[in-house]
Amino acid sequence: MRRRTLIAAVAATLPAPALRAQGNWPDRPIRFIVPFAPGGTTDIMARVLAPRMTTGLGVSVVVENRAGAGGTVGHEIVVRAAPDGNTIMLGHIGTLGVNPSLYPRLAFDPIGGVAPVSMVALVPNILAVHPRVPANTLQDLLALARQRPGQLTYGSAGNGSAAHIAAAALGHAAGVEWTHVPYRGSGPMVNDLVAGQIDFTMTGGTVVMPLVRDGRLRALGVSSAQRMRAAPEIPTIAEQGVPGFETTQWYCVVTTAGVPAPIVARLNAEVHRAMSDPELQARLALEGAEAAPGTPEELGATIRAEAARWADVVRRTGMRAD
Repeated sequence: MRRRTLIAAVAATLPAPALRAQGNWPDRPIRFIVPFAPGGTTDIMARVLAPRMTTGLGVSVVVENRAGAGGTVGHEIVVRAAPDGNTIMLGHIGTLGVNPSLYPRLAFDPIGGVAPVSMVALVPNILAVHPRVPANTLQDLLALARQRPGQLTYGSAGNGSAAHIAAAALGHAAGVEWTHVPYRGSGPMVNDLVAGQIDFTMTGGTVVMPLVRDGRLRALGVSSAQRMRAAPEIPTIAEQGVPGFETTQWYCVVTTAGVPAPIVARLNAEVHRAMSDPELQARLALEGAEAAPGTPEELGATIRAEAARWADVVRRTGMRAD
């Protein structure tokens, strides 16, 4: 009933011709752009969401990985798509919160060019090191970084990705230097981390927690304000000597600016329905993630606030697109 009420409320504000124009939507498969390579948190989130949206919408929601330039390649595809609701994107803190400042000369408007649909989930970052790194706590790692300025390497899914943001912010907050190694997605980055080619990462639990559990990585801290219920043995970054530190990833669905409001409302309703699935919520909770669907207006406010926050962080840290 809530879904029908939401759609009806939005539809009531539109003239009849606009309503008739959307009567047959969706009438073809929907492209679900993931602006990173397969294997990362963004990709995982999209692939658990897509089949559930497919069921609700009655057409295929097809995940399409379009990696490159810290997510800006896939982002631009959505901005430049026809405003018909048939192209959506799984955006996150990097693509919508950080990239507008990290890539100030983009040929498209990263925020104004999209229409917010719904928040999807909140995911804490896990600081995980290769077992060969002689650090069992965050303070061990910070001490090592001070002994070897700039020599410790951390991997990310690319410039502006959640791991890049989190590790750069932690280095700035703790007063240490380490070297960023960007990859084309979390999948190849984690492969190199497990192989010992880089020292650590600070990315979503959905990517690293299975590897922590089987001993191939060691978790030193979690970036959320509280410990994860699924892994209470991992202390927060804040309680290990970096007070107030918190960088929680957020993931959301957006579509192209100008998509008619009834279609945005329908997409929003389907995200809510998908995220209410107990099986999906249990899977997210296992990795410390939390389903967090909301309204398009709430998401729009979050994007604007986060863009302002990270513009300041980019300026203060000197973070740049390597």
